[in-house]
Amino acid sequence: MSTPVLLERLRQIVGANHVLTEGDLIAWEQDWRRRVRGKALAVVRPGSTQEVADVVRTCAQERVAIVPQGGNTGLSVGSTPDESGSQVVLSLTRMNTVRHVDHDNLTMTVDAGCILQSLQDTADREGFLFPLSLAAEGSCTIGGNLGTNAGGTQVVRYGNTRELCLGLEVVTAQGEIWDGLKGLRKDNTGYDLRDLFIGSEGTLGVITGATMKLYPRPAAQLTAWAAVPSMQAAVRLLGMAHRQLGAGLTGFEVMGQFALSFVTRHMPQLRIPFAEMEGASYCVLLENSDSESEQHARERFESLLELALEDGCVLDAVVAESIAQANELWHVRESIPLAQAEEGPNIKHDISVAASRIPDFVAYADALLQRELPGVRIVNFGHLGDGNLHYNVQAPSEGDPKAFMREHEDRVNHLVYEAVARFGGSFSAEHGVGALKVDKLQKYQSPVALSMMQAIKSALDPLGIMNPGRVLPAARN
Repeated sequence: MSTPVLLERLRQIVGANHVLTEGDLIAWEQDWRRRVRGKALAVVRPGSTQEVADVVRTCAQERVAIVPQGGNTGLSVGSTPDESGSQVVLSLTRMNTVRHVDHDNLTMTVDAGCILQSLQDTADREGFLFPLSLAAEGSCTIGGNLGTNAGGTQVVRYGNTRELCLGLEVVTAQGEIWDGLKGLRKDNTGYDLRDLFIGSEGTLGVITGATMKLYPRPAAQLTAWAAVPSMQAAVRLLGMAHRQLGAGLTGFEVMGQFALSFVTRHMPQLRIPFAEMEGASYCVLLENSDSESEQHARERFESLLELALEDGCVLDAVVAESIAQANELWHVRESIPLAQAEEGPNIKHDISVAASRIPDFVAYADALLQRELPGVRIVNFGHLGDGNLHYNVQAPSEGDPKAFMREHEDRVNHLVYEAVARFGGSFSAEHGVGALKVDKLQKYQSPVALSMMQAIKSALDPLGIMNPGRVLPAARN
């Protein structure tokens, strides 16, 4: 089948207006961080699961590669076409319907193209909480969140996206539809296909729908900002918070003062508590949710902070007095990546290490980088509650940051990932492997694990058309 005939068949399936081949396609062809610009054969925008199945079946017949895409907000180049002009970008953003809210089962069944914030808003209107929360929640889609097993700020209480999902609807690489949307909390009938597709980054099939967990809205939600003298003190505070708050601890973020200094410099309108406190190397943002009452939550929260002050792991702390103040504190935390971008090009890392080993990892990695590349600046922040740091590296204050990136990015990545491996961690905590870290997976994952992954890929996608070159190397034809 020639390309014109293929495109015409795709137009017949989804409508001529939803097969894009000309004009400005940068929104689909360029990754979120603007590191890579590919070239698509076409951007195809199906409006239903059946249309997705028909598109996949048609492409499979012609061995045309498919790149599933949600909001295109990923950070590992996992949903961007390559430069060949031969891949079809399958954009699911038209599939954005909340199909059903089951109040008694505490579940919500949705299309994969639903924006994450729309799930949050729908749950809130129905009297529930959908706890997945990310910086990109206004534009990322739940299908993409599932495809990368996204984390976010409340993993310490509710888990990654995987833990929030009870069922999937998937179009296979052959164009068949698997309906696994039952929403059962217990279903021990063979291999767990749901968990197989979650986190597979579109390399095994296309997630088209999902049944997600809902939770009762908490009676109270309190936020505190604490200054701590060291990463070791932050970890000690985390342990105290677990013991004092139990399941009420829903968020625990750590931010280095150097990372916060970028926010001060580039976003001076934001107020940062304890920004210039002597001896406060880090700040911690804690969130406590309570099912009883605000008074009960505040008493437990303030009791924790008093104990931490007595212990010395906290130098000072403030509790938000209103939702608006809490939002302001979270806004500071979420502004760090934007402020870092304003500072200039930087080398990003999304790593995880057991929380107990993070202080030793940070001390080791900081010293290693300063010894090997004097003057580099460490921008360290992230989700300490679940052991996930965004341990980023900025060029020295003097010199050309773009030249530093060109000359030293590979070296910096090697040093950081070797340090992560030394402390038993992972080079990808929540951003996925995508195309950016395929070589890292080959190096740091065990041969046995890689062999099993390749066997799964070959079994479910024997033609190798599903998001080739992501997670695993593309098959050689």
